[in-house]
Amino acid sequence: MSTRTFRITVRGVFDGLDADQRAELLRHAAEHDVLRAAFTPEGHLSYDLAARSAFTFRFSDSGNEEEDILEATERAEAAAKAWLGERGYGYKNLRSSAEDLSQAPLGKRQKRAAVQGKA
Repeated sequence: MSTRTFRITVRGVFDGLDADQRAELLRHAAEHDVLRAAFTPEGHLSYDLAARSAFTFRFSDSGNEEEDILEATERAEAAAKAWLGERGYGYKNLRSSAEDLSQAPLGKRQKRAAVQGKA
């Protein structure tokens, strides 16, 4: 049985931030720039408050069965809510999407490598 790798994206919008919270987020904005975004087990947060109040958490997780993606998504949502809650950041419109990389279509290079590996 092979391990499946999942990528989970949790999106939302900051809501009701006070001036101190907004200043705190702006102070740490460079750490959360979308250009540094990565899927990590602990989750990576990206946002650009200067442009809009939306944020994205990116999580990586794994499981043995296709159905494990549901639990992985629940864990990711809980982790995002916990991170926001610990800091007192209000949010709304939280939604998640998940991808099982074992089911993702191969890119051209991957297909070529797979074909060459069979030859």
